[in-house]
Amino acid sequence: MERLKSNGGEHVNPAYDATLDEPSYQNEHRTVRPSVVSAFGHDTLDRVPNIDFYRNEGTLSGHRAVRPSLQEIHDNGAISVPDTVEDDDEGSEGAPSEDMESAPPPKKKASEAVKFGWIRGVLVRCMLNIWGVMLFIRLSWVFGQAGWGLGIVVILLSCVVTTITGLSMSAICTNGVVRGGGAYYLISRSLGPEFGGSIGLIFAFANAVAVAMYVVGFAETVIELLKENNAIMVDELNDIRIVGCITVVLLLGISVAGMEWEAKAQLVLLVILLAAIVNVFVGTVIPATEKKQSEGFFNYNSKIFLENFTPDFRGTESFFSVFSIFFPAATGILAGANISGDLRDPQKAIPQGTLLAILITGITYLGVALCVSATVVRDATGNVLDRLNETTCNASVACDLGWNFTSCATETCKFGLMNNFQVMTMVSGFGPLIIAGTFSATLSSALASLVSAPKVFQALCKDNIYKALHFFAKGYGKNDEPIRGYILTFIISVAFILVGNLNTIAPIISNFFLASYALINFSCFHASYAKSPGWRPAYKFYNMWLSLIGAILCCVVMFVINWWAALITYGIEILLYIYVTVKKPDVNWGSSKQAVTFVSAVSNALSLTGIEDHVKNFRPQILAMTGSPKIRPALLDLAHSLSKDFGLCITCEVFVGPRSEALEDLNSGMEKNQLWLRKSKRKAFYAAVACDEFRDGTESLLQASGVGRMKPNIFMMGFKKNWRTAGRESMQTYVGILHDAFDFEYGTVILRVSEGLDVSHIVEAEGQVLGLHKRPRLSGLFMSFSVFSLPVSVCAPPPPQVVKRNEQLLEASAHFKKKQPKGTIDVWWLFDDGGLTLLLPYILSTRKKWKDCKLRIFIAGQPERSDLDKQEMESLLQKFRINCTDVVVIDDIHVKPRPDSLKQLDDMIEPFRLHEGSKDMAEAEAMQKDSPWKITDEELISFEEKTQLQVRLNELLQEHSKYANLVIVSMPIARKESVSDYLYMAWLDILTRNLPPTLLIRGNHKSVLTFYS
Repeated sequence: MERLKSNGGEHVNPAYDATLDEPSYQNEHRTVRPSVVSAFGHDTLDRVPNIDFYRNEGTLSGHRAVRPSLQEIHDNGAISVPDTVEDDDEGSEGAPSEDMESAPPPKKKASEAVKFGWIRGVLVRCMLNIWGVMLFIRLSWVFGQAGWGLGIVVILLSCVVTTITGLSMSAICTNGVVRGGGAYYLISRSLGPEFGGSIGLIFAFANAVAVAMYVVGFAETVIELLKENNAIMVDELNDIRIVGCITVVLLLGISVAGMEWEAKAQLVLLVILLAAIVNVFVGTVIPATEKKQSEGFFNYNSKIFLENFTPDFRGTESFFSVFSIFFPAATGILAGANISGDLRDPQKAIPQGTLLAILITGITYLGVALCVSATVVRDATGNVLDRLNETTCNASVACDLGWNFTSCATETCKFGLMNNFQVMTMVSGFGPLIIAGTFSATLSSALASLVSAPKVFQALCKDNIYKALHFFAKGYGKNDEPIRGYILTFIISVAFILVGNLNTIAPIISNFFLASYALINFSCFHASYAKSPGWRPAYKFYNMWLSLIGAILCCVVMFVINWWAALITYGIEILLYIYVTVKKPDVNWGSSKQAVTFVSAVSNALSLTGIEDHVKNFRPQILAMTGSPKIRPALLDLAHSLSKDFGLCITCEVFVGPRSEALEDLNSGMEKNQLWLRKSKRKAFYAAVACDEFRDGTESLLQASGVGRMKPNIFMMGFKKNWRTAGRESMQTYVGILHDAFDFEYGTVILRVSEGLDVSHIVEAEGQVLGLHKRPRLSGLFMSFSVFSLPVSVCAPPPPQVVKRNEQLLEASAHFKKKQPKGTIDVWWLFDDGGLTLLLPYILSTRKKWKDCKLRIFIAGQPERSDLDKQEMESLLQKFRINCTDVVVIDDIHVKPRPDSLKQLDDMIEPFRLHEGSKDMAEAEAMQKDSPWKITDEELISFEEKTQLQVRLNELLQEHSKYANLVIVSMPIARKESVSDYLYMAWLDILTRNLPPTLLIRGNHKSVLTFYS
């Protein structure tokens, strides 16, 4: 890690942008603010606010500047401040390396890229996409079935859905810089990669298939013209395929030529479409010829208008079926947003262009439909001979106008609003122009979809959410054109033109679009509901509840259009959501999902504070003194097995030393260690403190860890195996921490593994092999836990004995991570501590890795009542609903230990005895004053029975539990200021010596078990 160096009394920060001190100048990218000297009149490390400080690293829009760190400004003298927190090359494999926020700047200058304003980029595209073939072919039929009364409702309801979606989209896209990707970008950055990844894929696919649908619509119109002129090439079906494929090839050529050519083509199509619309309005005022009257057109007539007001649903049609046919015409509002990366100012262009397009197209649809409803009757024969010569006729409007269309009541006629899809051509002033408008509508929609699909797909692939699709992320040319995406879209389109049944797939595609609308609305609601300070959209004309209503409306409309297509859409989206969730892409976009999770966590934590703890809801919440999580994996794995996903587990580290050095290691290690925990799938938190003394740091953790009711209730640490050689201060610190844990009423757990727990020297050697220049700083106390002091060299092979001991240590460190073989967990529940000594092994036995291990309970008893003691314990265990294979009553605990066992204890404590008994009183007092920490003869006599009890217990443990998978023993407690630290450590050592992995447990003497329901 690069450090800061002193340079003439000034700080040198390699991440700091020195250009901010230079005079203001202009370049192609940005304007640099002048030095703070001119602002404040004197030089200072502080910098005035500047946009470059807030850019993402590697942003496309400009160079990221790094402001002076707080340590640089606050500390006195040269200091060491890390530029960044690196990941030790432990990044998740296949993580998104080129997400849209941190993509490398393009090689071409930004000025060369073609960027569109809100009119050409959004308004024109949206209008062309919304003005589809519906306007010229099916709109008259919709108003014929529903009448213009309900027909207005159909159009307005569609506009309500799209307008609400437009408002939500406006809010989202004005809440920060918008990159390429359109709907996918908006949803993924708001709701996260799970929702964004699922909707992005189906949205891109929907646009690709939509190209085929629009092209087939164009081809069908062409084939109708060929039929009229007897110019069919093969047959109708194959002619549609031929024309469709040729059309897609031409559209692909326009798209690949670049966005500028595509935009020019769209303008040409817009002019034709506008001319066709005007042509309809002009045609309604041109006097109707006799032929047009026979087909039902009579110019404006109030009677026709009134007759067409009421609905006349025929066959199986209903309001909802008619609505489902019309609504897909309104699904073009994302055409502008889909090319957000090609817009000059997406934040302004998308809201302005989209909402204006909705307004203009809505008015156009209403205007055209009402004009046709006021001029054309529902049924007409098309026979000029049906003109009335007499006044006798039914009461129809056509009769009043001199035409007898009564035959339409008994047989199906071919003309009128209900029967003729070419009403617009008949009404217009120049029929061929309507055909040209139909061509324009279909081709413009196809072209927009052909551009949208690759753009959205490219953005999705750049984020690398689906690693297999990253091939399509590459762009070409000054506009970063997704050529590979164009080819893929072309292949999909041609495939559906040649093979696909578009009548079946059309409802699914409409539902795909609606699903994206629903998620855009929900994104706006979710972000507003989370009340994150980062949710500050510049567009204020939105409402969170209106967005929620819009989302619900979209979901309802999906089922109205086609219920099975809606189910398929939801099914595909759920499957993709699950896939992305399982893959866990390593991205962080600050989604509203994170904000809501935080709000929920705070709310739940606060709600817990108002509820008193109950014994039935007790669960282990562990404060584990692991140091860095990597260096004591056995302790971490055991703690994780106890807490799992259901309790709190905090791995703690204390940095000892000068604050300036300790803080550097603490800050750099915080994110790194939490990341390691997450990647190694340990559900735990990492906490660290910096203190001058290790015990002070641990005391801070004991007092301040957790929040509200979510506070640790169990303190766990490793056994200090080298207590006899570690030094008096280190040993006293260790025992003092145990006393602190008891003082703060923690349940206390000590883990002893014969091989040891500390693998820090192996972690350091691995780090050297990986090219690390610096290892995490280890606290003084935990350094003493090392199994051996022989150095590990990566340049020469270590001695064989070192290799063997390292292998044994590594195997022991993974003991609690792997599945345990068949065996027993032996619980020596000697003292009633509230039940923690019994509860923790029971919890372990319920874990998958320990399911083959059976509980055996050992208790102390009197020789004359062993059977009664066993019955009482079995009854108690039955009431606790804890199953065990056996209850063993040890009735010979009071027997004196063997001499060889006592000699082991004597040899253990000999270096720490005072031996003042053979001295006179004055000399004894002087010795005790000089070495108050030593074990006195008086102390040994006072605690002789308790000392011998620990020795005897070890003999019994060797006899009964030598081959257990895990041994649990009630931890003895030493009274403060009565039992010396060395004697207490001798108790713990002799009690657990030469045993399998052993846990010493002492609860806080508050019940954690109950037999009440």
